[in-house]
Amino acid sequence: MQTLFRKLSSKAGLPPGELIYVGQHRTEQPTITVIDYDERNLRETQVATPNECRKYLGESTVTWINLTGLHDPEIMRQMGEVFGIDALVLEDIINTGQRPRSEDMGDYIFITLKMLYRSAQNDSVVAEQVSIILGKNYVLSFQEVEGDVFEIIRRRIRSEKGRIRKMGCDYLAYSLIDAVVDHYFVILEDMEDRIEIIQDAVTEKATSETVQDIHEMKREMIFMRKNLWPLRELVGALDKSESDLIRKTLSPYLRDVYEHTIQVIDTVESLRDMLSGALDIYMTTVSNRMNEIMKMLTVIATIFIPLTFIAGIYGMNFENMPELKWRFGYVGALSGMFVVAAAMILYFKRKKWL
Repeated sequence: MQTLFRKLSSKAGLPPGELIYVGQHRTEQPTITVIDYDERNLRETQVATPNECRKYLGESTVTWINLTGLHDPEIMRQMGEVFGIDALVLEDIINTGQRPRSEDMGDYIFITLKMLYRSAQNDSVVAEQVSIILGKNYVLSFQEVEGDVFEIIRRRIRSEKGRIRKMGCDYLAYSLIDAVVDHYFVILEDMEDRIEIIQDAVTEKATSETVQDIHEMKREMIFMRKNLWPLRELVGALDKSESDLIRKTLSPYLRDVYEHTIQVIDTVESLRDMLSGALDIYMTTVSNRMNEIMKMLTVIATIFIPLTFIAGIYGMNFENMPELKWRFGYVGALSGMFVVAAAMILYFKRKKWL
């Protein structure tokens, strides 16, 4: 799984094709599931080693092999031997910090993209790299951890609903990409709801926690934008591919996914603008509140300036000051101060400064 940045220092200085997993440390055994089907038949099983997948290479059916767990280099090396995957491609699969892209390798097409979902631990958006190998009669998918957005594809295969049982491997690969892209909308809808809550908090009574939420959301937007922009190029490259592995009849479906990626990117940009607007509203609100406080303090200070002046004059205690021995001097001084303060308050109100 990937947060905003992934440390790749462990691969520094190693030769090309070296299989070094850079994700989180894991100890569970990788699992390999196989779904082999055609229009009428379906076989679903789990195998222990990649060598058991050799029997599916010569079949006329569509075979979907999913490997969960990239932390075992030996398993990855065996997958490369069975399916003839280049060492550099294996390195890109196991190096889970790859940029989404597609690459035509002749006998197969290598595709890598990011599957986004919310972490159950801290509710933040995380990305899991999903790599897809599209071969002549098989599709390989590689995931870091168990759990994905492909369950709907599995249900469609099992229930024989839709075109997937009638189409080939290229349609299966398209379906996997489409499932990943469609799940982006789920993440974005959740983000939109959160941004609306932030906007309400900003307009009503913003706190420092609101600003923290805004910065956290902006960080997630940067993270999503980083993983979404290359996806448009990936789908566009598949649509324009001249490989025999992708039939021309698949072009309308790829264009549909392309439109979805554009829509996702536009939504991300709109949400970023909404967050920036919420932050601007917060800063303006804080500034206005500060201005109101400063205005009130200035008015109070201005009122007390002449009162302080009067008190300062009669606090000098010169002998020849006639008011010092006047019977009503104290009352007169306080009355004068009161009249001056009242006159200034009335003047400020007429000027609408209060």
